[in-house]
Amino acid sequence: MPIKVKNNLPAKKVMEKENIFMMDERRAVTQDIRPLHIAVLNLMPLKENTEVQLLRSLSNTPLQMDITFLSTATYTGTHTPESHLNEFYKTFGEVKNRKFDGLIITGAPIEHLEYEEVQYWEELKNIMDWSKTNVTSTLHICWGAQAGLYYHYGIHKHILPKKITGVFKHYVHHRRIPLLRGFDDVFYAPHSRNTCVDHNEIAACKDLIVLADSDEAGELLLVSTDSKQVFVLGHLEYDRLTLDMEYKRDIAAGIDTGIPVNYYPGDDPSKKPYLTWRAAANAMYSNWINYYVYQQTPFEFINTAEIIGK
Repeated sequence: MPIKVKNNLPAKKVMEKENIFMMDERRAVTQDIRPLHIAVLNLMPLKENTEVQLLRSLSNTPLQMDITFLSTATYTGTHTPESHLNEFYKTFGEVKNRKFDGLIITGAPIEHLEYEEVQYWEELKNIMDWSKTNVTSTLHICWGAQAGLYYHYGIHKHILPKKITGVFKHYVHHRRIPLLRGFDDVFYAPHSRNTCVDHNEIAACKDLIVLADSDEAGELLLVSTDSKQVFVLGHLEYDRLTLDMEYKRDIAAGIDTGIPVNYYPGDDPSKKPYLTWRAAANAMYSNWINYYVYQQTPFEFINTAEIIGK
C-alpha cells in the first residue's frame, strides 16, 4: 500500500508500527507513475484518530495514493491542535481549482442538528457540488453519507428512539456490482448513530441502489447508478476499540446507550471486543479505490463529468 503522506504525519508512525507500508515524499518522487489523488474531508473532532482509521482502510491496494486532508474554513473544532491543522490540512478554498480522483467525506457528531443548522453546511454543499465535476468518485461515511443523500437526492433523516450501537449482521444485494466483489452473502459491520435515513425515500429513488442492509440497523452500503456517489451509513473503518471507547465515554457522561450489540464476548465490557468486520472493510475500500476510482479516472485530469458520461 504505497500511500504518500507528509513524512512527519503522526498517523504514519502508527501505521509503520503495525507493519503497514507507508511511502514518504522522498520515495514517492522516484516512482515513474501518476499517483491517485485522494482528498479526505475530515469532519470528526478527533482528527488524528480518523486519519489512522482511514489510512489503514486504504492500505490494501498496490496503487500509489497521494492523500490531501481537508478541514472546513467556516468551523474549526477544538479537539485537534491548531498546529496539526496548519501543518497537515488544507481548506476547500486552497484546492477548489484542483481535480481529485477520489474524495472521502467523513461523519461528524452533529446528528441532532438539522442540516441547515450546521455551521459549515453551505461550505459542505459547495464541496459536494464541486465534487460532481472535479472528483471521479466520492465516498461518504455515516453523517457524511446522510448529508450526501440529503444534498444529492433529498433523502431525509430521522431521530431514533434509542442509539444504534454495535456490530450488526448485513445481507448483500446485487452481488455483481463491483463494490461487493469478494464479499460473503452475510457480513458484519459497526454502526454508531442516533439517526436513520428515510427507508421509503430511498426505495423510491431510482438513482440509488442499496447494496447491503441489516434487519436491525437498516441500510449500510448504497451507490448511485452512475457510480459517482458511494454511501456507507455505518463505520467499516472503525478500529477494534472504537465502539468500546464511545461506550465508556457515554457511560462516564451519564448517557446509557446500552451495551454495543454483538461486540463484547458475553456482553461483558471488561473483555476485549471481537473484531469481525475487518475483511469486509478491506474488500469495500479496495473495491472503491480499484473499480470506482482507478478504473474510471483519466491519466490526465480533465472534466470528470466528460469521462464518467462516456
